[in-house]
Amino acid sequence: MRETRVALFMTFSVLVAIGVVMIYSSSGIYALEILHNSSYFLTRHLMFLAIGSVLMFGVMLMDYRILQKKARLILAFVFLLLVLVLIPHIGKVSSGARRWFSAGPINFQPSEMAKVGLIIYMADFCSRKQEFIRRFKKGFVPPMLIMGMMSLLIMKQPDMGNTILVFSITMLMLLVAGARIKHLVSVFLPAIPLAAFLIWIEPYRVRRIVAFMNPWEDPQGAGFQLSQSQIAFGSGGFWGVGLGKSEQKLLYLPAAHTDFIFSIIGEELGFLGALAVIFLFGLFIWHITRILKQTVDPFGYYLIFGILMMLSIQVVVNFGVSIGALPTKGLPLPFISYGGSALIFNMMAVGLILNVSRTQDLGSG
Repeated sequence: MRETRVALFMTFSVLVAIGVVMIYSSSGIYALEILHNSSYFLTRHLMFLAIGSVLMFGVMLMDYRILQKKARLILAFVFLLLVLVLIPHIGKVSSGARRWFSAGPINFQPSEMAKVGLIIYMADFCSRKQEFIRRFKKGFVPPMLIMGMMSLLIMKQPDMGNTILVFSITMLMLLVAGARIKHLVSVFLPAIPLAAFLIWIEPYRVRRIVAFMNPWEDPQGAGFQLSQSQIAFGSGGFWGVGLGKSEQKLLYLPAAHTDFIFSIIGEELGFLGALAVIFLFGLFIWHITRILKQTVDPFGYYLIFGILMMLSIQVVVNFGVSIGALPTKGLPLPFISYGGSALIFNMMAVGLILNVSRTQDLGSG
């Protein structure tokens, strides 16, 4: 698997490099105007990238099977953080959401760690309880309870994007582990009206759905972000307006360096540039799938599958939101969008994949 492992790391490195370039390109003018420092976001991103690199290589060199022994302890620690972040004067409030711990220049978002912690727990559960996975009480209820409690805490922040992601990862890991379809459906069907209710009780979520249906009906109000994103793609055409020459980043498109960085890629690098990024992510996912197919250790297999689902869903959702195919959701584009906790834990997740692949090779050798 060494060739696949090297190919995965090289593809990942190219995506990270694109992220560094595009973060500076998309945030420089905004940072200069608001913070009087054009390299503010680039400098911070490079700092997070350095931290993520150290942790990723540390994760690569450890014995990943230790995580299986510590899975429940990791999960308990994650729940502790999710509770603490909701406590006033402990969790930091920004834009009406309490999602972060703040320590000087560093903001830590525990929900990003929670996703990886959940995958480790689910990988352990699915590998240990394989003979019970089709049973309702022993194989289905325990992970549903964990998923439900984690979703409730993340939703309290509020963070519907990561709540949906936690739900999706759990359901897909149980599906691939062999859970009964009727058990999964019994949870999935009630989740649909529940999600609709959660949208209905929050006006800003309703506005997002309305904007998604027709952003040009209110281009200066609810549809502003999506309409500006579509203008960015339209302006880019086939070849793009040129690197660094975006007009939408001039304080028109909100979150240009975070959730909507793909729109700036489409504007500056055009259809070809956007297609190249899509191809790179497709290649990245394909390499992970190749490693997954060659993984014989059950815990390692489920671990890689969970990470594959976590990253793939975020990529698809971000692309879909940027082009207006999905309602606006706060999920960054892995390795490319600006964001500390997301970048660090996504890099650690890649380190786990490389670790499993490397351990398989050593074991077979």
